[in-house]
Amino acid sequence: MQSTAGSSLPETDLDHPRALHPLVFLPDGDDVVVGRADIDEYVVLPADGAALVRFLADGLTPRQAADRYSEEFGESVDITDFLATLEELGFLAAPGEAAPPPAAPTPVRWQRLGRAMFSLPAWLCYAAIVAACVVEMIRVPELAPSNHHLFFTSYFTVIELTLFLGQFPLLLIHEGFHTLAGRRLGLRSRLGIGHRMMYIVLETSMDGLVAVPRRKRYLPILAGMLADVLVIALLTLGADATRTPSGAFPLISRLCLALAYSTLLRLAWQFFLHLRTDLYVLATTLLGCVDLHTAARGTLRNAVRRWTGRPLEDPELWHPTDRKVARWYAWLMAGGYALTAVTFVVVVLPIGLTFVLGVLKRYDGHGSTAGLIDSTVLVALNAAQLIAVGWLAHRDRRRARAAGPKPVSVG
Repeated sequence: MQSTAGSSLPETDLDHPRALHPLVFLPDGDDVVVGRADIDEYVVLPADGAALVRFLADGLTPRQAADRYSEEFGESVDITDFLATLEELGFLAAPGEAAPPPAAPTPVRWQRLGRAMFSLPAWLCYAAIVAACVVEMIRVPELAPSNHHLFFTSYFTVIELTLFLGQFPLLLIHEGFHTLAGRRLGLRSRLGIGHRMMYIVLETSMDGLVAVPRRKRYLPILAGMLADVLVIALLTLGADATRTPSGAFPLISRLCLALAYSTLLRLAWQFFLHLRTDLYVLATTLLGCVDLHTAARGTLRNAVRRWTGRPLEDPELWHPTDRKVARWYAWLMAGGYALTAVTFVVVVLPIGLTFVLGVLKRYDGHGSTAGLIDSTVLVALNAAQLIAVGWLAHRDRRRARAAGPKPVSVG
């Protein structure tokens, strides 16, 4: 906590107490989460830094707080620089203003619904749905996931548009489960749009999750995956229920299986641990990490640099917990890259080749006019998606220039 930076605050201000907004302090491993629940602004501090904030919140003047910090922790601190940081975070009240009283908790919409969605009767229903789906897949093997389920019609544009538009309500269900699991705890969740590699995704931001005891964070993080499993099960049961008496699959059955399979692929995405997926957020929460992604990627890069004889990245720049966990998590991240490659070869490449060869065959004079129009629209749609993802990536790069910790996001 030692610092030698200067400050623009007048020296006399150090002898007057500074009022702080009501703050929450939540021990989290070796660190402490400190923040304002009213604006969902939080920061993870080492225990000594949190103690210094407490000294100020207890009414000590900045100079007294710095002296007490030196007595208890044996280090000096640039208190004016520390005050400037607290002001940037919005923790300090205006100079001369008394400490505002703690705000009354504002009710969170849908909190009762969230509690009902994750009650014991609800869990029993979820288990029964999944069990019924497994039984039907065993009884009717054609219901088991397969690449050919995506091709429920011969029109490629219809397939792409249906799966693209059909995934939006399913994504809303995924994010809705995240949101309701958070609202159940009184969190104000927000829904946003982002991207993962070349795909547009919806994301739920739950800033206040860091101020919840760790054991209560797991359900909001995993709730989206639970929703995906339920969607797959219900769509599969729907396909089974709409089969003809002879066992054939009409269009509605094939459509259900196509949406179920695309949802399964999205669920598999969560296991790509080199991305910031829900399982990555779960791992960092379980292990008490701050930015495991950066430390694990740096560990992998250092392994390559040792082999090539290049200078290593400095591990001291990473949080101690991240540095320790990254020694083995980096290899799980490498496994995520391997799983991505396997998924590409086994799933993405065959599906893509089916589309490409079908389009080329139509342009080679073997297709009808309707087929040519279908293929042209398909190419245009994919080009538009790449442009949209490029714009989102450019937007994210600009936003990433802003300093400060990122909120907890699950998607």
